[in-house]
Order: sequence, then structure tokens, then C-alpha cells
Amino acid sequence: MNTYIQQLILLIVPVLFSITVHEVSHGYVAYRLGDPTAKNAGRLTLNPIKHIDIVGLLVLVITRMIGWAKPVPVDHRYFKNPRKDMMLVSLAGPASNLMLAVAFALAYKVFGGMLMTAYLYPLSLMLQIMISINVGLAIFNLIPIPPLDGSHIMEGLLPPEMAREYSKIAPYGFMILLILIFTRVVDFVIFPIIRVIANLLLSL
Repeated sequence: MNTYIQQLILLIVPVLFSITVHEVSHGYVAYRLGDPTAKNAGRLTLNPIKHIDIVGLLVLVITRMIGWAKPVPVDHRYFKNPRKDMMLVSLAGPASNLMLAVAFALAYKVFGGMLMTAYLYPLSLMLQIMISINVGLAIFNLIPIPPLDGSHIMEGLLPPEMAREYSKIAPYGFMILLILIFTRVVDFVIFPIIRVIANLLLSL
């Protein structure tokens, strides 16, 4: 039990920080493209409480790799080029997590040796968790199933008519996602990709 609690404590900061940056990135790019919706809703903040989705957070804590936050509100009517701009907004979240993963991997390479003492070892573990969590968030959110970012990217890539047909799965997306998670399809398909990328970053 003590080990589990210690692991949970080490997870808290990486998880909250990573999902917060992910959502703020969506909102900030939308704002730069002319949509003030996220800003007006108070979502352009680094306060993690504003971004927590309870189910997504629980999945992230349990799996330590995949999860999601509460999506920032986006109104595509503000965009000059809705399809292209929505793709950019959707890409912003996973891209921010990949950049964080690289940054923490570089920090681990520079400071990892100094953090191997008994007192500082938890910080070393936290850096490793930061890397895997951010890689996990990036890869998982690129799955083209609503409400994940990959679904909006897919809609932008498809021809308009096909995109409209594809968008019809949105009401069932969350259920499909939960089925994929709890039947462990994600374990066998997505987890290996996450582990390979995280290990590559750790070996920089």
C-alpha cells in the first residue's frame, strides 16, 4: 500500500501538468486563430482544476500512459478556414505533449546522473514519468475516434463529404473508446508504440 501511495504521489504532478499544457495549447492556438471562446471560458489558464475530466484522469492514473482532459470549447465559426484551422487546434495538444516529452528527456540526460542519490531519486522517477505520460497523451489523443484530437484531424484530411459521414460516429465515440480501453485493444496496439518512443527518448 505504501508503495502504491508513493507511486500515486509521483504521478500527480506529471499528470496534472501534462493535461493542463495539452488543453491550454488547444485554447491558445484557437485564440491566435481568432476564436476567443476558450479565453472567455477561463480555460487559458495553467490551473489544472479547470481542465480535469474525472474519467480521463482516472484512466491516466491507472494506465500511467493514456488519458484525456476536459476539452476546451472551440467555435469554428470564428476561423477563416474552419477545416484547416480546426486541424491546427487539434494538433496543438499532442504536439505540446511531444515537445514536453523531448524537453524532459533532455533534462533527464543532463541531470539524471545527479538525481540518482537516495534523496533525489524520486525526482529522477518523476522525470521518467513525465516522458512516458506526455508520449502517451500525444499518441493516444491522435487516435481518430471522437472526442480525441485525431478525429478532428481526420475530418480535416478527408474530403468534405466523407468528413460529414465520418463525423456521424461522434455520438458513439466515447463508448467506442471505453470498449477499446477495457477490452485491452489499446494495450496491444497503442502501448507498444508509446513504450518504444519513450524508451528512445530516455536513451538520448
